[in-house]
Amino acid sequence: MNAQQLSLRLERVAQHVPKGAIVADIGSDHAYLPCFLVLNGMVKRAVAGEVVKGPFESAKKQVQQEQLENQITVRLASGLAAIHPEDGVTAVTIAGMGGPLIVSILTEGIARLEGVERLILQPNVHAKAIRDWAQQNGWNVHSEEILKENDKIYEILVLERGEANSVLTETELLMGPYLMKERSPVFIEKWRRESTQWKKIVASMEATEQTVEILSRKKDLVHKIQLVEEVLNNENTEWAADHRGV
Repeated sequence: MNAQQLSLRLERVAQHVPKGAIVADIGSDHAYLPCFLVLNGMVKRAVAGEVVKGPFESAKKQVQQEQLENQITVRLASGLAAIHPEDGVTAVTIAGMGGPLIVSILTEGIARLEGVERLILQPNVHAKAIRDWAQQNGWNVHSEEILKENDKIYEILVLERGEANSVLTETELLMGPYLMKERSPVFIEKWRRESTQWKKIVASMEATEQTVEILSRKKDLVHKIQLVEEVLNNENTEWAADHRGV
């Protein structure tokens, strides 16, 4: 992967950045994504933010190598602190982190989102945390995408400002409203994997002391398994029926 040829995951993130935007890429690593966006004329300017010194130096070196110093600003900063008001940022990308970490970045730096019209977020795990945050903070889930690369499954969530057209259901928050409608083969694979793993955890809990904490955790997992299997229309309904009273 380099500034001319992104991974499939980052290439798909790039496709959700509005044409002509001023983008801030948070946790930019080597700054491949902002370099790609500028080199392909997809954005006017970019900010590459990195909190770790090593990747920050790598990002600076990459921008210099591509001769993009006039269009890409590289900053050593924590989260959205990389964005300055004078940047005029209209879109933010955060990719390759867990959903809860992305949420903490958005929450801690929420004042820096003034003027930002779109968030393109690619959580490696726990995308639900982002959907929860969006509903609580005046952002809509505008679109979603799910893809598989190197046997890993990734989700991309695109958020835009505005009052939600409708409150997402518990199942939509967990699995994604657009992804549920599309029901792609990758979506089916992801949630079958998740359901199988949760069932194994529940089974292992049966052999442990049934403390309040264990019972609560088991009840939560059983509930999530039921939600997922309803969407997948899984023929294996006996398992859910057997655990409905947990």
